[in-house]
Amino acid sequence: MMLNTKTTQTARNASLLLAIFFTVLSSPIKTQALGNVVTLPTFADFSKSVQNGDAKTLRGVYVTDVLALPIVQQPVDNAGYVSTTDGVITQFGMASKYGNVGLLAHNHLSGKLFSQLTAGQEVRIIYGDGKTETFVIVEVLHFQALQPTSPYSSFRNVDKNETLTAEQMFKRVYFGDRHVTFQTCINADGIPSWGRLFVIAIPKTQITAGQLNTKFQQ
Repeated sequence: MMLNTKTTQTARNASLLLAIFFTVLSSPIKTQALGNVVTLPTFADFSKSVQNGDAKTLRGVYVTDVLALPIVQQPVDNAGYVSTTDGVITQFGMASKYGNVGLLAHNHLSGKLFSQLTAGQEVRIIYGDGKTETFVIVEVLHFQALQPTSPYSSFRNVDKNETLTAEQMFKRVYFGDRHVTFQTCINADGIPSWGRLFVIAIPKTQITAGQLNTKFQQ
């Protein structure tokens, strides 16, 4: 009973934190953009450029012909931090507690690249010592915030008949077997926080013949 209570409380706390992210990711920020990257570096060159010798720290994420982004970590005392620098991506510390990789970016900065991610693409994450893990995108989720200005809004799946609370949303995209989740906001109808985009990738070793045609299952 104590374990179940602790798990429930953790999920509630996580959902509140996710609500904070929903606000942060869509907030207008004045920043100096680095410009659009026309040609990505090769994977080998990119990998070398982000390595720092730390085997425990994620340093970069690479998707062929889409993105090559250095990863920065959130400060230990700032769970709501998301980098305001274009050309980088932020690792979501809370997701790591569940054994998963959360990658956050503002939708007017590096997050704008997330809309180019599609099922079947390989996602490679790089550690500081050069170790690489390869994942394959199996699901792209688009949700509309039913109350865009509320951090406690429920969310409607625009692709099927499904409505989730903030807590259910957190569990949907960050709980379960090991996977990578990209997260940013969707700007629509003149509302920066109109919706949320999640792109989910699972380890390549777990991919089966027909899995790319099915939804990711927790």
